[in-house]
Amino acid sequence: MNNNKLIPMFFTSMKDYSRNQFVKDLISGIIVAIIALPLSIALALASGVGPEEGLYTAIIAGFLISLFGGSQVQIAGPTAAFATIVAGIVASDGKSGLMMATIIAGVLLVLMGVFRMGSLIRFIPYTITTGFTAGIAVTIIIGQLKDFFGLVYPQGTVAIETSDKVLAVIRNFSTFNLQAFLVGLVGLIVLILWPMIPKIGDKIPGSLIAVIVGIGMVKGLGMQVNTIGNLYTISNKLPSFQMPAFSLGALRSAASNGFTIAILAAVESLLSCVVADGMINSHHRSDMELVAQGIGNVGSALFGGIPATGAIARTAANIKNGGRTPVAGMVHAAVLVLVLVVLMPYASLIPMPIIAAILFIVAYNMCGIKTFVHLCKTSPKSDIVTLVTTFLLTVCFDLVIAIAVGMILSCLLLMKRMADETSVVSWEYIDPKDDPDRLELRAIPKHVRVYEINGPMFFGAADSIAEISLKDFTKVLVIRMRAVPALDATALHALEALYAECKKKKVKMIFSHVNEQPMRTLEKAGFVEKIGAEYFVSHIDDALELAEKLN
Repeated sequence: MNNNKLIPMFFTSMKDYSRNQFVKDLISGIIVAIIALPLSIALALASGVGPEEGLYTAIIAGFLISLFGGSQVQIAGPTAAFATIVAGIVASDGKSGLMMATIIAGVLLVLMGVFRMGSLIRFIPYTITTGFTAGIAVTIIIGQLKDFFGLVYPQGTVAIETSDKVLAVIRNFSTFNLQAFLVGLVGLIVLILWPMIPKIGDKIPGSLIAVIVGIGMVKGLGMQVNTIGNLYTISNKLPSFQMPAFSLGALRSAASNGFTIAILAAVESLLSCVVADGMINSHHRSDMELVAQGIGNVGSALFGGIPATGAIARTAANIKNGGRTPVAGMVHAAVLVLVLVVLMPYASLIPMPIIAAILFIVAYNMCGIKTFVHLCKTSPKSDIVTLVTTFLLTVCFDLVIAIAVGMILSCLLLMKRMADETSVVSWEYIDPKDDPDRLELRAIPKHVRVYEINGPMFFGAADSIAEISLKDFTKVLVIRMRAVPALDATALHALEALYAECKKKKVKMIFSHVNEQPMRTLEKAGFVEKIGAEYFVSHIDDALELAEKLN
């Protein structure tokens, strides 16, 4: 199977599709839809939009990404990774700004797929993805403290940034609602314990049971707890087409948000595909998956939804329940349409502390605390710095700054590490009479000086070339480059400076075992012609033989 083809996996799966597989996909799609229902509503509320917009996203984006996707089993919809980003965009630019940013993100994702950039995602370090994922989880938890404790904020309270939310919780904790806290606590206990129940714990989602228990507590006991219906207007209308108001100013203001959404959607969806591949021993088409993510996000925005990406938890649930083709994801979207029309009015009964409890569990599952701690214990110091910095910047500022700084820091630390590994070593001059056991010693004439360069020669290590020194009696300088895999313009400039010094002192230069990339660079710059092609030899013995003749 060619994993680089821009052909949706749906069409490949249909070649050998059977009735038996359809039954499995149907059952899996229904189960995943049940799981997605409370999650989509909770994530929509955490994103600062209405509950139905979460279902719109799961329906439109879920269907399109399954239809056009590069994975057999990917389930797409709203995810926790986007919650804080979307909430910030809605708070600052409104839903129109979010729509424009999501469309821009969709177009960028399509272009990334068309230009075969799916494989480039592997260049984002694991420490960065772990750091910002853990950071997003913390921001989600902080954002749900208000509803979990039933706090009431004074009118006009600004709580967009994470730091603002923390301050608002502290300042208004006197409004603590014990009844809301008890509902949230019971919901949290249900969510933790339900999966442990044999046979049914992994068949019926704990989030659905928590919702039912929460509604029963609030309505049955007459508790004074905010529900979705108290705070939002519930609609069971089907998603309808919404034409955005395009303008140069709107595109310019939404561009940075669109870029952020696109990068995060690409990273999360492809990570989900990799996890799914490991579970079913398959291979996804990364470029086609990016195109599908783009189509899905544009479709979601045009029909009132929010950004979407592949959801690892829902994808895993799909696999565990027998889903093996994109049909399962399409069934999941179709079932959610029925849920939207028939059951959506009852969503108004869901208590807000239950939504908070569901999001607490989602945040815990996505934070990867064990992985975070393991990396802190076992990784090199430079990786730990990148991990912690990305985490803190995600919590304290935003994802754009966190990823940008994390990538810059990773690159700088990588270059430092590479520079530290690069060395320029002079051969030792030992008289064989003083060390008769060193049989491998080569006889080097007094007028010849030999230096061996180890490691890549780039701008971070170019100054090490300055360590090469010439004696008054030196007539030939041999530079052995068998351990140099690459050479850049800065290192080339350093070699040219060394050549100028050698020319001034009438010292000939000989290069031994220059690898392919450095040789191409030297030839292109005219350095080989300047030195003379005959002074570039393939072996150190040839270099020493030539050097002896040049006395």
